[in-house]
Amino acid sequence: MFIHNKKLQYTVRVAEPNPVLGTFMLEQFGGPDGELAAAMRYFTQGLAEDDPGRKDMLLDIATEELSHLEIIGSIVAMLNKGAKGKMSEGTMSEAELYMDIAKSASTPTQQIVYGGGPSLTNSAGVPFSGAYVDSRGEPTVDLRSNIAAEARAKIVYERLINITDDPGIKDALTFLMTREVAHQKSFEKALYSIENNFPSGKLPGHPDYSSLYVNTSQGEGDLQGPWNSGEEWDRVDDIVSAIPLGGGDGTASVHGLSSREKKDLTATAVRTISDPTRNPTTGTDLGAGPGAGRTKDVTEEA
Repeated sequence: MFIHNKKLQYTVRVAEPNPVLGTFMLEQFGGPDGELAAAMRYFTQGLAEDDPGRKDMLLDIATEELSHLEIIGSIVAMLNKGAKGKMSEGTMSEAELYMDIAKSASTPTQQIVYGGGPSLTNSAGVPFSGAYVDSRGEPTVDLRSNIAAEARAKIVYERLINITDDPGIKDALTFLMTREVAHQKSFEKALYSIENNFPSGKLPGHPDYSSLYVNTSQGEGDLQGPWNSGEEWDRVDDIVSAIPLGGGDGTASVHGLSSREKKDLTATAVRTISDPTRNPTTGTDLGAGPGAGRTKDVTEEA
């Protein structure tokens, strides 16, 4: 059960309307790294969590993310106040109103459909999607994903801070950005309170491959570091000689086909075989002009 407190978690002060900036702010309202996505991610994880400590933390943070959604939504609404009045009351002429919206470079849908209120979209008008919620029901997977999600959100807030000179908005966005840092710390602590948290899941990796580094990008710029060399790593530089791994012959095969299936597959292969000696005239020959790949004088052939 939720009870809404009418006071925002942090005060929103907007110096003047700015529909363009309001559109940008939607990235943190209905975008993939926004507050709604975070709230839904942590709620779904928290509802399924069996560990009482993690469950409490996830539901705490999920609920706070909804309060952050309210802050961002309030900023968007305040930035669109002037445009909302113009659209609702028609105090400008048709041409003036059209030019005013076009000049603002904001999403017309934001003004026409939503009347300047926050929409559940990103800054490009793409609707919010449940696909943004990438929970897997495995705490070591989800906590790492949460840490990355908070890091991405922090970077988006930094970029939003950099595109406005409004001190009140900068102040509110700095608060929201900083809360992303605090949430990262909570998720990190929860992750490392699980003693064996790597690799994720129950099954161990195969010992022959879990410390294998395959140097597949070779040439100028090839570097070595603790991520690909040293005592921890079995490094493979001669790729061709090293494969196939696992002792097989490196081909794909299927066993257990019935005699009927084998017969059908053979018939299909025979029926669809290509003849490398044929070079028929095709549509590309008929339609190609100079410099476009024409290889035959089809007029003379005709």
